[in-house]
Amino acid sequence: MSAELGLIALLSLLFGYALIGHRLSSTMITAPMIFLLGGYWAYLAGIVDTEGAEHNLSLLAEVALIVLLFADAAMINPKALIRGAAKPARMLLIGLPLMVLFGFLAGELLLPGWPIWEIALLAALLAPTDAALGQAVITNPAIPEPMRRTLSAESGLNDGLALPFVVFFGCLAVGGVHDEVQVGWGQFVGQQVGFGVLAGLCVGAVGGWLLRQAQNFHYTNNALGGIAVLTLSGLAYLFAHELHGNGFIAAFIAGLTFGQVLRNRSGFVFEFIETEGQLLMLLAFFAIGALLIPIGLSFATPALIALVALSLFVLRPAAIWISLMGSGASRVERAFFGWFGPRGLATALFALLALGAFEGLRMREEILAAAAVAVMASAVLHGASAAPAGRWFERHHPKKA
Repeated sequence: MSAELGLIALLSLLFGYALIGHRLSSTMITAPMIFLLGGYWAYLAGIVDTEGAEHNLSLLAEVALIVLLFADAAMINPKALIRGAAKPARMLLIGLPLMVLFGFLAGELLLPGWPIWEIALLAALLAPTDAALGQAVITNPAIPEPMRRTLSAESGLNDGLALPFVVFFGCLAVGGVHDEVQVGWGQFVGQQVGFGVLAGLCVGAVGGWLLRQAQNFHYTNNALGGIAVLTLSGLAYLFAHELHGNGFIAAFIAGLTFGQVLRNRSGFVFEFIETEGQLLMLLAFFAIGALLIPIGLSFATPALIALVALSLFVLRPAAIWISLMGSGASRVERAFFGWFGPRGLATALFALLALGAFEGLRMREEILAAAAVAVMASAVLHGASAAPAGRWFERHHPKKA
């Protein structure tokens, strides 16, 4: 069948979602669910072009993740985030390594024939959470704002902090050194985080100041704000790479700085998230459904499915629960943070990046399969539970900020 049919199917699905998307926002059906299934249906119907699939999907997922990280961060109030920084810091610095450790231990039990470092690589791939899949919770006004800020900060920064684990374990798995890792492990992580933050601060501050001056002199308007979001998120990512820093951290920090510099003049960012940003997310999930999910269903084994289930239902909640002990977080908060750690674009993207960078991996298809199953299961489970969670908070904590 012609490639045009695949495009017709995608555009038709987008238009259909435009007609009923607002109504669906109050139900258990979310946009990622619809577009994952739509992409998979397009694959079954044979109307998608799978040539160069991994490269195209990787590029689309990377662009969507970078832009959404920037835009989500631009909507955060940094002062409020700093006041409540203890919880996301604990979740990132304690919870994320624990999640990788727990995933490795579970993989050792469930995947006895796997090379040890490929199990560690898979554990690292299943650790990061996704800002795009978390949108239903992060933007839900019924959820107390401090909890939404905490989840937004965690999902924004953990992609960048998980990437060094992915690269490190990938190097050990193939018995070599990746092009990016020509320095010691500690120095590599320091560069990734430090230069990522530096690049983000520079791009966000300069870009925000220039846009503010353009607004003062009426050289621009909100209709052009979306272009600023797209370009600055890309600049932050690329600038970080030139400094050997982490582009995902840079995109998040750039958005945070950009939003602070503009302060009450960044309303166009919300409009961007609701339009261009959402379109990017929908395209990425359609592509994942069409190109990644079929691989997942082909190579998924009961052991891999069990590992993904443990990751979602046990390992992440346990890691977050432990990380927040002594933080003052209530049991409800710890349970909420532990559950709402959806796996999405970052897991899919890092799996594709790892397979492209480390060609000697023995369990290539199985690793990709685990990532695909995790994204598919998370889109359904976390998406379906987002609206009920909002309604629960609205009933039990209607006035809590």
